[in-house]
Amino acid sequence: MLTLLHHPLCPHSRYVRLILNEYGTEVRLVEERFWERRREFMELNPASTVPVLMKDGEPPIVGAVPIAEYLDETRSGGDGLFPEGAGRRAEVRRLVAWFNDKFHLEVSGPLTTERIFKRYMTAEQGGGPPETDAIRAARHNIRYHIAYIGWLVQTRDWLAGERLTFADLAAAAHLSAVDYLGDVPWNDDEAAKNWYARVKSRPSFRPLLTDVLSGVPAAKTYANLDF
Repeated sequence: MLTLLHHPLCPHSRYVRLILNEYGTEVRLVEERFWERRREFMELNPASTVPVLMKDGEPPIVGAVPIAEYLDETRSGGDGLFPEGAGRRAEVRRLVAWFNDKFHLEVSGPLTTERIFKRYMTAEQGGGPPETDAIRAARHNIRYHIAYIGWLVQTRDWLAGERLTFADLAAAAHLSAVDYLGDVPWNDDEAAKNWYARVKSRPSFRPLLTDVLSGVPAAKTYANLDF
């Protein structure tokens, strides 16, 4: 069986969990407080970041993108989350990078760090009161990302084209972490909201909606499919 070292509110971990669920792959989830930099964990991943996927007898697979491509190659059964054609695959990769890199840097990373992870960190680990300027900037930045999602899905069936791909799961994973905190301005764009509702209603998403962090309750609309 595969083992995934993850954190429930880490957007990159959520991305991998959605892929595993879409492929119907059984996995053992192990929560990793990556900021603690455990020696055993850093032996697997010196960067001390999640997610990390492990399989007995094989080297660890580190990072959301390598894990996603590994799962596509080994678990998709020929009907994966990459479309056919080099150009279409390039567009999927572009959008995955948009959300895993740009959206994370500007929105989901600051919000999860300031509002969640810093609660559990010591001062030496970077913990302390949340930086209100970082939170304010992230809440401002998310509005143009929501508008971009809305524009994409008004010109395509899904973010990267006519079918669900890694791009949709990456976007939904990052948005779900922010949605847990109640910081997504869904009323800004009806098209983006409707797209997210479609992804959120998929069976692969249901396990994420049961995530609960001690001391950080989910927003009231988080697990509601009719939000």
